[in-house]
Amino acid sequence: MRALFLALLLANLALYAWWRYGVPDNAAPAPLSRQIAPDKLKVVAPSALPPVSAAPKPAPSPPVSTAVTAAACLEWGSFTVADVARAEQALEPLALGARLAQRRSDEPAGWWVFIPPQDNRQSALKKAAELKQLGVEDYFVVQDEGPYRWALSLGVFRTEEAAQARLAALRDQGVRTARVGARETVVPKVWLQVKGVDAPLQLRLKEIARQVEGSELKDCP
Repeated sequence: MRALFLALLLANLALYAWWRYGVPDNAAPAPLSRQIAPDKLKVVAPSALPPVSAAPKPAPSPPVSTAVTAAACLEWGSFTVADVARAEQALEPLALGARLAQRRSDEPAGWWVFIPPQDNRQSALKKAAELKQLGVEDYFVVQDEGPYRWALSLGVFRTEEAAQARLAALRDQGVRTARVGARETVVPKVWLQVKGVDAPLQLRLKEIARQVEGSELKDCP
């Protein structure tokens, strides 16, 4: 019995020695053995992490412009006092109402179309009646003292070209005795001003102005 007890004791001591000192250092648990370079792993504090980029905000839409382009003011002319009524009649289809106004000015007239002075007032009135029969309404009888008394003025113009255009139109109507001459004088003129002009209205005004020789369409002063 004593021999058996000693044998068992020696066997236990040998087993303990093998377990304590005989296991190799590299015999690590299985989960650790499956790690990839565990010695290179580092624990990073949350404050050291790079900030997460926020999703870019959509660019704000450009503001819608509420500005309204100011309408233009145009004036058409210039006309003698006798011609204004016909010019306003030409604008009637546009139904301008309160947008139509007049601007009066004294302008030098370098050229005029006229019928030479008649012998007396009676002859001048007779010539005026002949003009009416031909459909000519834009004229006046010169009654002031001077070399042109009892002449019939058919229009005053700033340029000779405009005066010649008026003369050509009168000849088409059958007026044969009219002529163009220089006349350095200041005459009252009228400009027809149209306010609140948009693009379509401007086109229509240009069409009307082209039909009247010697007239022009321009911005209001």
